[in-house]
Amino acid sequence: MPDNVTSLFRSTAAHSPSMAALTRESDGAGPVDFCIPCNPYFPTPAMFEEMAARLRDIITYYPSSADTITAELCSLLQLPPQCVAMGNGSTELITWIDHLLVRESLAVPVPTFGRWTDQPMETGKRVDMFPLQESSGFALDLAQYAEFIRARGTRVAVICNPNNPDGGFLHKHAVVQFMDAMADLDLVVIDESFLEFADAENEPSVVHEAMLRPNVVVLRSLGKNFGLHGIRFGYLVANPALAGRVRSMLPKWNLNSFAEHVVFMLKEHGAEYAQSLHQVRRDRMDMSGQLSSLPGLTVYPSQGNFLFVRLPVGAEGTVVRDRLLTEHRILVRECGNKIGSSSRFLRLVVRPQVDVRRLVTGLEQVLYGTSRRGAAVSEQATGTAYSSGTAAVDRLVSQTNGAGTRGLAQAAGAGMPLPAAASAPAVGPGGGMPVPAAAGLPQPEPQPVPQEAPRPQPAPQPVPQPVPVPQPVPVPQPVPVPQPQPQQFPQPAAYPEPAPQPAPAAPPLAPAAAFAAPAPAPAPAQVPPATGPTPPGVPARGGLTAAQVRGTDGLSMAPATGWPGAQSWPDAAGMGQAAG
Repeated sequence: MPDNVTSLFRSTAAHSPSMAALTRESDGAGPVDFCIPCNPYFPTPAMFEEMAARLRDIITYYPSSADTITAELCSLLQLPPQCVAMGNGSTELITWIDHLLVRESLAVPVPTFGRWTDQPMETGKRVDMFPLQESSGFALDLAQYAEFIRARGTRVAVICNPNNPDGGFLHKHAVVQFMDAMADLDLVVIDESFLEFADAENEPSVVHEAMLRPNVVVLRSLGKNFGLHGIRFGYLVANPALAGRVRSMLPKWNLNSFAEHVVFMLKEHGAEYAQSLHQVRRDRMDMSGQLSSLPGLTVYPSQGNFLFVRLPVGAEGTVVRDRLLTEHRILVRECGNKIGSSSRFLRLVVRPQVDVRRLVTGLEQVLYGTSRRGAAVSEQATGTAYSSGTAAVDRLVSQTNGAGTRGLAQAAGAGMPLPAAASAPAVGPGGGMPVPAAAGLPQPEPQPVPQEAPRPQPAPQPVPQPVPVPQPVPVPQPVPVPQPQPQQFPQPAAYPEPAPQPAPAAPPLAPAAAFAAPAPAPAPAQVPPATGPTPPGVPARGGLTAAQVRGTDGLSMAPATGWPGAQSWPDAAGMGQAAG
């Protein structure tokens, strides 16, 4: 593949150019795709032949209304149609969730799917980003996340399960506990776009629990697990009021004829679908083992249809990506533009073994110098080649003179609890490149800025701050609860709005105190007016806004229980056994 195709990565606003663009710039044949997380085993060749035979009718005529297509999907999923809204891909639903249900602030762990950070920023919302720690394998600690949300006074919480790009998984009971602990928030979103590839639990989905709660939305994908990203279809599940509010805003023909045709043919192909998920899970285990054998390459545990890998010390992800594409016709996802990640990380989609062997061979030649262009890994490096996703955060950390994330918190004077792993900058094995700095941490008050170096110099210049930083609000320490009892979740003091109707109380799971809402604290001296939302770009209680991480003003664009009909269908999370 010619070298000029790599220029497409620098001329697109997306993380990678489309397969169509890559094909046009090459000799007509696209690369082996380890970038787009599709199911490679579904639809079957017979299903593609059936769609090809119907192509003329599919693209000539209008589809049925979205209500008709949704009703057929709900019949397959055994979900009530009034609790479901179908969208033109998950991103359309994320957009409407932001416009309709997110009033002023949203919390999300990072790194994660970029639309969960970028979409609210584009509409002027405050995004509080909870950094996942490389030292803990990017695992999400729900107790610490809950404390983070309480400290920030965030009104909407997002969890991706499994998370993209690392594939981290949360068990159902823990997610349900978190949902109940956050019952006083405006909204809790559980993004299950990749859950059907998980095998750590038989029934991991919380769709049925979401329908019973007043403030929970579950997002599901169809394109990823059905291997049809180009069709653009997905759905959300919530109580009838929330689902109906989103559904009422969607265009009547927001779903195309391809989506309709696929939904109506699914009930005849349940056994093939279940087998495809089983094969992806087997391939994931095999691919993880092969990649783990490469010297210096770290592979993180995943329950998605992709693997998150850290390149050896000294390897720059953009160089590895470009050389894999031009020398080996292999397309990979370099994660330098994901907040909370760096260009040392790749996300690799699970593919059949024959493709994985080709990937491993390509990585060996690019990383270790067995190709004509030599090795991409230099001698032990200092690790400064971060991409845009973490560069702004690294600059902020450097302003603390090496104190790292703990220094940021101390400089801001905020009482926000930090993850345990954030007490010192983590470093990869054998030294080298440090872990990317955490986004979404408290913003420091004006500090002296060095003129030429990241160390203090005489006569420092103060850093201008566009907005005043409120005085710190002490965060109460969790109090042990001797016996399980229903918890009360009062509104944070800075947001005295009517409390939502509470969900049915349930005995909390241990550790209950970790999820407890703090007692109302006296309002800080400088807070946004209680009569309206936080102005765009204004941190809450010393928080660091996503707009500041991105370097923008916050307003401009950022640079089921069974499947009826066919007994072979798995349950709504894809965990059931195929019949016969």
